[in-house]
Amino acid sequence: MASNGSDRPPVIGITTYLEPATFGIWETDAAVLHRVYLDCVRAAGGNPVLLAPIGDWRAGTIDWLDGLVLSGGPDIDPRHYGAAPHPTTGTPQPARDAAEFALLDAAIAIGLPVLAVCRGMQLLNVALGGTLHQHTPEVVGSTDHQPQVATFGKTHLTVDPRSALGAVLGASVPALCHHHQSLDKVADGLRVVATAADGTVEAVELAGARFVLGVQSHPEQNADDVRLFAALVRAACQRRGTR
Repeated sequence: MASNGSDRPPVIGITTYLEPATFGIWETDAAVLHRVYLDCVRAAGGNPVLLAPIGDWRAGTIDWLDGLVLSGGPDIDPRHYGAAPHPTTGTPQPARDAAEFALLDAAIAIGLPVLAVCRGMQLLNVALGGTLHQHTPEVVGSTDHQPQVATFGKTHLTVDPRSALGAVLGASVPALCHHHQSLDKVADGLRVVATAADGTVEAVELAGARFVLGVQSHPEQNADDVRLFAALVRAACQRRGTR
């Protein structure tokens, strides 16, 4: 008997980097992603699918997805929020910016659950009209959020217990982070639901959405705690059940 699809794991698309890479005998440009994202989605009960930063991404071409993860990565081109580049801002990656703005727009249009991680949260804010601090150490006076190259800092989140994030994580939780940019002006429609002790915005939720959550930290780096990914998978299952 053919399955109606209700018994299959939800398909969770995850955005990828477009970077020079070396594997096997090859040195070439490749669409790549930290494996931990895949492991967390799978451990949470979803089927992870990699989404290339190249393609025709709109509502009619992503309706086969059940959920979306906007992964971390390089700085967003500041022209998207009307700013000149800071000396520390990374080289723009227009293909990835364009692909992820399109994916996010399509996901919101069709009610797709979204978990936006680090760069992903920044992109969510910019897409909806917000701006970014281009170098957070100048704002908070420390490099705690990005202590060294390829090293995750430790921060502590104070979470609004009335929020969807609070329902998942509770009112206080440790987190791993690696970012030198952060939210400045918060976009209309986004609600700040977690902050760090230094005032850095650590999480936002989109008002009126089924599940659109941005986190500045990196939950995928703690494979022993997949609660946020599990919440995304639950929202994906709920959406599929109502279609």
